[in-house]
Amino acid sequence: MAGSGDRGGLLSAGGILSIIVGVCQMLLGGLLVAVTAFGLELWQPDLPLIPRLDTLLPFESAPTSILIAGGVVLVLGFLAIIGGISALKRSGFGMALIGALCAFVTVNVLGLLALIFVSLSSGEFGTEDT
Repeated sequence: MAGSGDRGGLLSAGGILSIIVGVCQMLLGGLLVAVTAFGLELWQPDLPLIPRLDTLLPFESAPTSILIAGGVVLVLGFLAIIGGISALKRSGFGMALIGALCAFVTVNVLGLLALIFVSLSSGEFGTEDT
């Protein structure tokens, strides 16, 4: 019984990390979609170190690509949040793992930790039914 508290702590940490990364992904995706859809300029002449988004891609359909990427990041963030909630509720290992994987797809350390913590805590989901 002493080990079950540690495992629950890992699962809770993984769920919370998934939610944090998911919220950040949704903010970034929403920013990319808003900037592209409304034609807003993020680059200002007073801030020359911040490049314009449409000049980062070498082809003509850069705004469309940024819009699609923003939409994908928005969906990944939503799935990461749903997976984090599933991990905290211990309701479904599959959804928790998908959420942690979506948190990791944008390649960040918090998403990797969420994926590791949820993967290590797979035994927590089967013990609720007994």
